[in-house]
Amino acid sequence: MGSLQNGLFGGFNGRVGNLVGYELNGKNVIRTIGHSGKPLSPARKINCDRMTIVNKFLRPISSFIKVGFRLKVVGTDRNFYNEAVSYNKKHAVTGVYPDAELDYPKAMLSMGTLLKAEKPSIQHVGAEIEFSWEVPADLPWKNQKDRAMLLLYWPDQNQHTHILSGSHRKDGKQSVQIDQNLASQRVEAYISFVNEDATEISDSVYAGSIAKQEPLSVATSEIADFKESPIKTVKKQFAVKVNSVINTKVVAKLKLNSYLNTKVNSPFQPPARNKIPDQPN
Repeated sequence: MGSLQNGLFGGFNGRVGNLVGYELNGKNVIRTIGHSGKPLSPARKINCDRMTIVNKFLRPISSFIKVGFRLKVVGTDRNFYNEAVSYNKKHAVTGVYPDAELDYPKAMLSMGTLLKAEKPSIQHVGAEIEFSWEVPADLPWKNQKDRAMLLLYWPDQNQHTHILSGSHRKDGKQSVQIDQNLASQRVEAYISFVNEDATEISDSVYAGSIAKQEPLSVATSEIADFKESPIKTVKKQFAVKVNSVINTKVVAKLKLNSYLNTKVNSPFQPPARNKIPDQPN
């Protein structure tokens, strides 16, 4: 049920039939709602698919988008979120229906006239992801204290974390602590800058991606060797050496016995002696 504002001829809030009234940027707006029973045309299927792709990305990060597109719609009838959806649906979706997907490097999360981040990048540093960017030697003094706005988005988990007022531009880096459960997952990163009194904001810049890190595979035989205790390994090596010594002694003993047996079994021939002739009487 809708409620009237400023009497019969004023605007209203809520729903009346297929009409919805609400306030947008200080203005009363009325729109119709409803579902068409007609089958979707190919063009509408493509449009709906692109809307779904963009909304899946933007809706979880709407708090970041609100800051990023707020100044873009000041003084207009447009909404910050619809503005972001409109741009990204047109410029940041690649591929052909039904295989279209978001082109993350082309996505925009803020739009403005402030100086953009130069050559941003990201890397894992312990339990954090560190953003870094180039600080020009001739950076204007008024831009040195611009604050970094940072966003990390994990597409496969549809999760994100962000900082709306981070390091100064002149610092050249900012670390963001992350959930350890996401540390090995694919992540996309974006950076913007906002001035100190939040009256200017920059276009967002894609800061890069870190791919999903798969666990290393180890051969079964290597795992078995690794799991064998050092004591067992030493025992095996000692047993091999002892068996080698024993085998050597056995062979030597066999050779000695063979030699003795040869001597004992050979016929003993005493040396011949000359016979003494009988003496005459």
